[in-house]
Amino acid sequence: MTRRFARLAWAAAACTYLLIVLGAIVRITGSGMGCGDHWPLCNGRLLPPLGDLGTLIEWNHRLAAALVSILVVALAGSAWWLRRDARSATPDVSNGPIGHRLRPLATARDRPGVGAYVALALLLVQVGLGAVTVKLALPPWTVILHLGTAMLLLAALIVAAQGSRLTPGLRPGLVALALGFATVLFGALTANLGAASACLGFPLCNGQLAPDGNSLQHVHWTHRLLAYTLFAYTLWWAARTRGRWAWGVVALVLLQIAVGAVMVLLALPPPVQAAHVAVGAAVWAALVLAVA
Repeated sequence: MTRRFARLAWAAAACTYLLIVLGAIVRITGSGMGCGDHWPLCNGRLLPPLGDLGTLIEWNHRLAAALVSILVVALAGSAWWLRRDARSATPDVSNGPIGHRLRPLATARDRPGVGAYVALALLLVQVGLGAVTVKLALPPWTVILHLGTAMLLLAALIVAAQGSRLTPGLRPGLVALALGFATVLFGALTANLGAASACLGFPLCNGQLAPDGNSLQHVHWTHRLLAYTLFAYTLWWAARTRGRWAWGVVALVLLQIAVGAVMVLLALPPPVQAAHVAVGAAVWAALVLAVA
């Protein structure tokens, strides 16, 4: 795998991370319909007037999405090209002596994995979900799926950049990944259902270990319990493996819990909400790096 391919994959991953944070800013500022129900145009125009803040934020989010799309398509094309060159570099040994085998000039290290192709497939799903989300005026289920797909896209790009594969032999790491992904999805559910303020106080929910209120409290409390479980599990995982990235995950999870506590105690200030999403995406990226 060439360094140019790795750099392109890292650039796509970095832009996807920024896109996730921008998506959170769109939600927090209520700018999701800043371009109306038009897609891919904005208020029926390719370049709309940007005097309205909501339109400006949503339009910049779409521009970031377009940049990610270009990078992912370029990465998939580069992967195809490198794999084709690797195949053509393998010598033909069919006419050699019986039992004689020449070592191929192109090894698995020279061929990118399928991460770039997975990223391209996820990009297509993500674009479709983005269009559906706008056309249906932001129903929570599409927003949550949109974020979940973005996180999977980020993971695929990191795996492609690392030139590695997620293998079943790394079972504790895969459990950490599953916990992290579930925590992210419940965080999105908490935010989009308006459950972020359902549990006051920290670390308990309205002073209770098991809240007996409405469903919004249960959604919020489940998100917190998943975060606590993720911290405990990654702490055990890091102590067992003594991996540098595993300890980095523990530090980021602890930071994320602290940011979440500040967000609740300060009554959900928008900058802290954005920071919560940014650190959450960083936790997910670090989990993927630790496993990959």
